[in-house]
Amino acid sequence: MGKFGVTIVGLIVAAIGLYTLTRSPEIRNRRPQGQHIICFGDSLTAGTGATAGEDYPSRLAELLAQPVINAGRPGDTTADALQRLEDEVLARSPRMVLITLGGNDLKNGVAVKTAMQNLEAIVTAIQDRGALVVIGGLDVPLRDRGYSQAYRDLARDTGSVLIPNIMDGIFGRRELMSDPIHPNAAGYALIAERFYEAVAPYI
Repeated sequence: MGKFGVTIVGLIVAAIGLYTLTRSPEIRNRRPQGQHIICFGDSLTAGTGATAGEDYPSRLAELLAQPVINAGRPGDTTADALQRLEDEVLARSPRMVLITLGGNDLKNGVAVKTAMQNLEAIVTAIQDRGALVVIGGLDVPLRDRGYSQAYRDLARDTGSVLIPNIMDGIFGRRELMSDPIHPNAAGYALIAERFYEAVAPYI
C-alpha cells in the first residue's frame, strides 16, 4: 500500500474514532412503559428549603400538566435510596424516574466507586421495568472528587438521560438558595425546567 493509501486509511480510522467519541449515547427505554412519573432522590427532590408546592416535582407537574410523584427523602445516600427503591419506585409502575442522588455521598465522604455502584443498581432496576431514567448530576467546585465525570460515565453506560449539573448557575447564588446547600422556590423552579426539557422528547 502506498503512502496515499496509508493516509486514506488513517483518515478513515480517525473519523470512526471521532464519531464514536462524539455521537450521542443510545437512550434505553425511549418509549417507556409504566404509568407514573416519579422523582426519586434526596433533599433536592423532597424540596428542603421551599414550602409545600414549591419543590421541583410540584413545579414539574405544572409544566407537564400531569401528576408527578415526589419520592424524595432528605439525607438519603445512594445506599439509603437503594433500600427503599422497591416500595417507593418499582412498586408504583414507573414510566419515567428522575433521580437526584449522590450529593450526600459526596458530603459524607463515600467513595465515588461505591456511590456509583449503588446508583447503577438503582438505574438498571428501574430500566428493567421498562422506565426511562433521567439523572440529575452534580458538579461541586473544589469538592468534586470525580463525581461529575462518574455521572457522565454512568449515564453513558446505562443509556440514561443526563443533566450534567442540575445545580448549574444555582449553587452559590443567594437569590436562588435558601441555605448554602439547598435551593429556594426560585431555584427549584429552574431545576423543574431542566428536568422538563430533559423528559419532554419522551412524553
